[in-house]
Amino acid sequence: MSKKLYLLFFLPLFSFSSFSQSKIKFDLVLKNGRIVDGSGNTWFRGDVGINKGKIVEVGNLKSVNYHKTIDVQDLIIAPGFIDIHTHIEDDEKKTPTADNFIYDGVTSVITGNCGSSNIDIKAYLSFITTLRTSINIGTFIAQGSVRSAIMDDSNQAPTVEQQKAMEKLVERGMKDGAMGLSTGLIYVPGTYSTTEEIIGLAKVAQRYGGIYVTHMRSETAKIFEAIDEAINIGKSANIPVEISHLKIGRPNLNRSAEALQLIAKARSEGYDVTCDQYPYTASSTSLRALIPTWALTTKDSTYHERLTDTVCRRKIVNEMLADAAKRGNKDFSYAVVAFFNADTSLNGKSITQINKQYGRPQTLEAEINTMLDMVDRSWVQMVFHGMNESDIEIIMKYPFTMFASDGSIREFGKGMPHPRSYGTNARVLGRYVRENQYITLEDAIRRMTSAPAQRFGLKNKGSIRVGMDADIVVFDDKTVIDQSTYDQPHAYSTGFSYVIVNGALTLSSGKHTGVRNGKVLYGPGLGR
Repeated sequence: MSKKLYLLFFLPLFSFSSFSQSKIKFDLVLKNGRIVDGSGNTWFRGDVGINKGKIVEVGNLKSVNYHKTIDVQDLIIAPGFIDIHTHIEDDEKKTPTADNFIYDGVTSVITGNCGSSNIDIKAYLSFITTLRTSINIGTFIAQGSVRSAIMDDSNQAPTVEQQKAMEKLVERGMKDGAMGLSTGLIYVPGTYSTTEEIIGLAKVAQRYGGIYVTHMRSETAKIFEAIDEAINIGKSANIPVEISHLKIGRPNLNRSAEALQLIAKARSEGYDVTCDQYPYTASSTSLRALIPTWALTTKDSTYHERLTDTVCRRKIVNEMLADAAKRGNKDFSYAVVAFFNADTSLNGKSITQINKQYGRPQTLEAEINTMLDMVDRSWVQMVFHGMNESDIEIIMKYPFTMFASDGSIREFGKGMPHPRSYGTNARVLGRYVRENQYITLEDAIRRMTSAPAQRFGLKNKGSIRVGMDADIVVFDDKTVIDQSTYDQPHAYSTGFSYVIVNGALTLSSGKHTGVRNGKVLYGPGLGR
């Protein structure tokens, strides 16, 4: 990892154009706004002129030639929000308008996180170009997908030839425009992967200017060891590290400051480590995440074999009982079904409720067997309630924390998904900035805009400045708020009046226009 620190904050981004206003033709002018330019600096009153998808003027635009003007009447004008941690593959086909993101002020997303991505980056980004979505989209090349492509379901360390083959896939992905390398080390096949194996792939991403983003091996009992591993990978591969959705679960609740100290120590030694967060006390992932690592597999047929083998199942149950005891869980009421394709009537119910509905004993072991039966039937996406507000606050106040939803493009009304896909940014701005005052408005917007833009090499994104892409959000800082809840997740954020993507009005007067003007976000290795 380079011993150059990327400060990611409070940079002087605001500038006025030297062009004569009278000679410029504007496609759109935003008048009378309070501009929060993304730098972290205090807001100022002014206008923004847009032409051909670019910001061409910032200041007091009086006598100008314009096609359309919007008087925003003292609302906030800010750069469009950049969500660096999403999972949108396949969902973008169903809902290319990405309504849940647009209504939350998001103009750009990066997918391919947590070790899962398309392997053919060139083909995927070409598909995105042809599809035309309402948001800008970039992607990582994912270690788990790369490993599966070369090694299938093997839980062994790679041979020299297999390691080289994986490195070639990463190299091709970086040359085709990937932002960097992602891992998901609680998921198969990431669980099988050694630190050295990952370092080898990270070195390839580093050669092409990429970053290493990781869903660590643990966010609960072994979180401190997991942070150390992430930092070690960065040091060994000389690559910047982004710790994804940093959070603290049982049995380490209230120890977030210790986790941040590990990051701060690495930074003080000159290593480039940052993190991101979603502002919720519940997480969301597969029900399989509760199954012991040794029993995990990428193949449903193998799961069925293991779960129907009496000896193997007994071992799984015993280890899950021990893990629950370690975490202090007396039942699984904290685990709520988001999507269960085999029986959608169970969506929104906890494992405890489902176990009772099945007429089984109200014991921890019975609930574990209920979970295993569900896993054997089909994929189960869950919402896990298990964090606390004090850790959210401490992580949020750390200056090198950015905001990211860990969400996806949602089909409105389908399932009981985590509310983060709908409300991450509005929740930060409404609950944590305005109500709780954990951080300032300007700092929150910096973490949503210029910080991720700089971090991931999006040179034309993330600031209200002449020459930048016209990705802009206009909102009321006095009313902006998330509406999505765990019980009623399908609700768009409110308080956003306008969202502009590459100069095109995509949200106008609080309504999606249907415009699909998003573009591909290419990584630093493109064409090298």
